Amino acid sequence: MRVTRGMPAAAATPAALTIGNFDGVHVGHQAMLAELRRAADRLGAAACVLTFEPHPREFFAPDKAPTRLTSLREKVELLARFGVDRVHICRFNYRFAQTTAEEFVERIIARGLAARWVLVGDDFRFGARRAGSLAMLRQHAPRWGFEVAALPSVTLEGERVSSTALREALAAGELDRARRLAGRSYSISGRVVRGDGLGRKLGFPTANVQMKHNRPPLTGIFAVTLSGAAQAPLPAVASLGVRPTVKEQGAPVLEVHVPDFAASIYGRHVRVEFLKKLRDEEKYADLATLTRQIALDVEHAKDYFRRRRAETQRTAAR
Repeated sequence: MRVTRGMPAAAATPAALTIGNFDGVHVGHQAMLAELRRAADRLGAAACVLTFEPHPREFFAPDKAPTRLTSLREKVELLARFGVDRVHICRFNYRFAQTTAEEFVERIIARGLAARWVLVGDDFRFGARRAGSLAMLRQHAPRWGFEVAALPSVTLEGERVSSTALREALAAGELDRARRLAGRSYSISGRVVRGDGLGRKLGFPTANVQMKHNRPPLTGIFAVTLSGAAQAPLPAVASLGVRPTVKEQGAPVLEVHVPDFAASIYGRHVRVEFLKKLRDEEKYADLATLTRQIALDVEHAKDYFRRRRAETQRTAAR
């Protein structure tokens, strides 16, 4: 897959295009990407996604913007998994925010990306002050020679699938609901960096996974798998939060303890899949109390994986 930043003045090859933030790449996004792939194959064009960095709401109101579900790298990797040929990352800044809807259609969709087919959601808005709409896009399409298609909202078990719904599920620790909305277990990926070594001092060494954003959509203690540290995903327990026993007003930290694993993985790029929430983060009176609780968390995670393996074996035997 080809990834470019900024808009070319004129594309070399035609594209089937969809536009959006695609935060979380949930099942609603996946339905759009499947339609995009089919249209690209039909037209003999590249399947292209135009997305924005930062999220427009982060640009206009950073204090009120929603938490990120995926880093830019994670989003691009997911788009590739679902059949996208090209991702164009448009820098959302003051100058871009002034782009009129008409200019957006001509300079970006028609000339810059050479779109022959454009897929958007039925509530799609674009251009300065969100003046552009699906109706306006359809009005201008014949002049520039592209088709327009709209995908209605996707519902799942009576719930509208959206990034907002996925954030709510994660914040509530409802990982099964989040898994249904995302179409996969929620994960965070990043490079393993050196921490303060406290976990090792307490007898539970951890891999500290660097996060690109300081407002994760979920917090607490979790049963997880760690991929990228060995040939197969490793069962583990993770803490994601501000570590209130250790620091006052600390930044969120993702720490992963893999029982019976001693290899050094500093510098590795790993992925942490969140499978079950064990409990909320708590502040303890002292490190001894915290250590006893960590030991309980590890045992609870091991119990979870034992039950999970037994259920998998029962299912396979049916």
